[in-house]
Amino acid sequence: MNAMKRAVAALAAAAALFLAGCSSGGPAEDDASPSPTGKGKVSDIRGITLPAWNADDYKRPEAATYLRQIAATGAGWVTFTPTWYQDRVTDPAMRVTDETAADDSLRHIIGLAHEAGLKTMIKPHVDLVKGGDRAEIRPADPDAWFGAYTRFLTHYARLAAATGAEQFSVGTELAGTSRDGTRWRKAVAAVREVYHGPLTYAANYDEYRNIPFWDALDVIGIDAYWPLGDRPTTDTARLRRAWQPITDELAAFSAAHHRKILFTEAGYVSQRGTTTAPFSWTVSEKPATDEQAAAYEALLAALDGKEWWAGVCWWMWDDWPDTGETAKRLAYTPHGKPAEKVLRKWWGKSSPSGD
Repeated sequence: MNAMKRAVAALAAAAALFLAGCSSGGPAEDDASPSPTGKGKVSDIRGITLPAWNADDYKRPEAATYLRQIAATGAGWVTFTPTWYQDRVTDPAMRVTDETAADDSLRHIIGLAHEAGLKTMIKPHVDLVKGGDRAEIRPADPDAWFGAYTRFLTHYARLAAATGAEQFSVGTELAGTSRDGTRWRKAVAAVREVYHGPLTYAANYDEYRNIPFWDALDVIGIDAYWPLGDRPTTDTARLRRAWQPITDELAAFSAAHHRKILFTEAGYVSQRGTTTAPFSWTVSEKPATDEQAAAYEALLAALDGKEWWAGVCWWMWDDWPDTGETAKRLAYTPHGKPAEKVLRKWWGKSSPSGD
């Protein structure tokens, strides 16, 4: 999510109108229509994101446990998010910091994921050192920024190719740059020179209609944080009705662009009001695991069986010990909460893992 570790997402609360390790409601398969340009298929992705906040998170002892827990929900995919940072939204380049997952740690956890039977998506992020919304990044020198960004992308694309990562995202919620189709197409072409799997871009729910380069990618990626109402609710039927105009629009968008749509992120904190602002880490201080679970149920039920839907990658599994700034009882993780039971129901895993 664009508010990685420190930032509180502050996206416009627009009305509800909206690839790797992620979910749809039918049988657990990986069959799909052929990807238009990349090798591989993108469909019925069901999985969970495991972000990193520090250089060695992906090599921590908990890594293997987290992956077993993710697989035990019935997920088939896991997404990893190595992140580079820039100080200001106008900077000409991004850089590694001590919060960037080290390459050896990323290689390590991809190997562990494959051992656990999970497919992987690498989804590199760019964030701001002092927090804030990455959608506000608007470089003063676009040529310099895109040159640096292409080097950033191809670094991870080579790593993805070397480790056998099954899918790659060329960006996440960079709305301040994503209308620049010419420069983005060049960046995508550079990635394709070194990585031959399916490619996506993770557009925010209020950004995806403005992306001019979907035809250069294999699947449309959307971070699906639409508000589903103006007041908290645990009424699953009401939440499903809120999805109806969104899914109608997405069906038409998919048909117009001849691409399936993957929810590259979707998630809800276990706080009262999360359905009114799914993008917020701090919508309230009142725990509401029942509202989180209702939101999970409504999304999976509303999207189940949609032929244009490639799946969902939930944000997110547990934080690493001593790194999360949101208490687990209030955080996005479904682990150990009713939302995990919802995942198991839809993904075919009925009993807890015990981890």
